[in-house]
Amino acid sequence: MEIKIPEKARQIIARLQEAGWEAYIVGGCVRDALLGRTAADWDITTNAEPWQVKKLFSRTIDTGIQHGTVTVLSGREGFEVTTYRVDGEYQDGRHPREVRFTPSLLEDLRRRDFTINAMAYNEKCGLVDAFGGIEDLRQGRIRCVGDPRERFTEDALRILRAVRFSAQLYFSIEEETRKAVAEFAGSLTRISAERIQAELVKLLVSEHPEVFRTLYETGITRVILPEFDDCMDTPQNHPHHCCSVGEHILLTLEAVEADKVLRLAALFHDIGKPKVHTCDELGVDHFYGHGEAGAELAGGILRRLKFDNDTIYRVKHLVKVHDYMQIGPGKKGVRRAVVRIGKDHFEDYLKLRRADILAQNPAMQQEKLEALKSIEKIYQEILKEQDCLSLKDLAVTGRDLIEAGLKPGPKLGEELNRLLELVIEYPEYNTKEELLSRISR
Repeated sequence: MEIKIPEKARQIIARLQEAGWEAYIVGGCVRDALLGRTAADWDITTNAEPWQVKKLFSRTIDTGIQHGTVTVLSGREGFEVTTYRVDGEYQDGRHPREVRFTPSLLEDLRRRDFTINAMAYNEKCGLVDAFGGIEDLRQGRIRCVGDPRERFTEDALRILRAVRFSAQLYFSIEEETRKAVAEFAGSLTRISAERIQAELVKLLVSEHPEVFRTLYETGITRVILPEFDDCMDTPQNHPHHCCSVGEHILLTLEAVEADKVLRLAALFHDIGKPKVHTCDELGVDHFYGHGEAGAELAGGILRRLKFDNDTIYRVKHLVKVHDYMQIGPGKKGVRRAVVRIGKDHFEDYLKLRRADILAQNPAMQQEKLEALKSIEKIYQEILKEQDCLSLKDLAVTGRDLIEAGLKPGPKLGEELNRLLELVIEYPEYNTKEELLSRISR
């Protein structure tokens, strides 16, 4: 079995070998190469200790030298070179108290999380697969190296990584590993919000975001996202729906494109429904105001998971407006909707709206999809004609109004918005001369 190693990584391995050391590419790059995927990083493992690696290469960075990792620079690229090691006792469910260097490659591979990540390769020795990684790749299986309970006790983040790899590779989780995931899910409380966020996003933007269901089935969401469990427990006895709120969310995730903001918005678009759930005298469920309730709830969750402010703002806004359907006929109605939703958000709104419809009762979809298609067509025509859709597109600015005699202050903003409303109604009015002639004195 042959793997084509990038030339710069191959040269680093060759230099180490010429100096009498062992060296292999290791981990995810080996897995991805065997699967025909593009590897993000080409990591190298060696029995040379960090100071010995630094002695061989002129340009290095002490990336994690206490754990045996040195980054070797080749041109503008960096390659992590890590000494074979054995991890000491884990105290915090994430980091070993100490590491000990070892001369044995197998000892180093034995400490890794999953068999598909515990393989090494070089051109001289070929593939080193001591734990059945190749067979697990063939079977499409995520399986821990050794006892999964030991692996998850060492590092609780591996619990989330198991599900994330399942989504990215569309592999099943081996039975004993899955049992241990469920058993140790509670230990994720010891993992930082930033780490949980990173794994969650990787899962959501994968080709199979529906694997998010595994987080629920193994009890992980009960720890990191209990609001989703509430959605799974909330029915939707309504003509437009055919499953619970949570099941609808999973279907929406599948139907929207793999963009971080869109997938997060899909995950949270109905998160407010359990909070506003009512049932009428006929037994029909209603969720009035769930968009606004969901936006507030989503904002709290995203802050809890340490997302950046821009992501929080964009996701909250999409959750708030996702169910907006008061779009009148023709270009005037669509222009008003763009102003109401925001020009910067409107395309994402359309994408989320389509996914939301595709996750509803199939018997009710066709009319909604045709209406949405009509809106999309009109919107493209509006863009082509370069109609004014925001204050930034208005032919006059606040300065223009001040120069025309209006005083600075709140009234100035009100006048700009009044002119925008006028231009939305009559696009041909969007010239400086025309608008200045229509300002309120």
